[in-house]
Amino acid sequence: MSDVKGPASYFPSIEAKYGQPIEHWMQQLESVAGAKHMEQVAFLKEQGLGHGHANAVVAVFRQRKGL
Repeated sequence: MSDVKGPASYFPSIEAKYGQPIEHWMQQLESVAGAKHMEQVAFLKEQGLGHGHANAVVAVFRQRKGL
């Protein structure tokens, strides 16, 4: 088990469940980079992610972007 904590700790299960690397989802979020957190979550849910997984990806995306 890794020492990864917080939202990124979900990344291995997200990749396993949806068959895409995390960077795929990060790239998808670029198209809605200016949206609010929950709007970005809704966008990823439209792409097929579950709510919790989408929230985790958005949290790290926003952290990386300094949002």
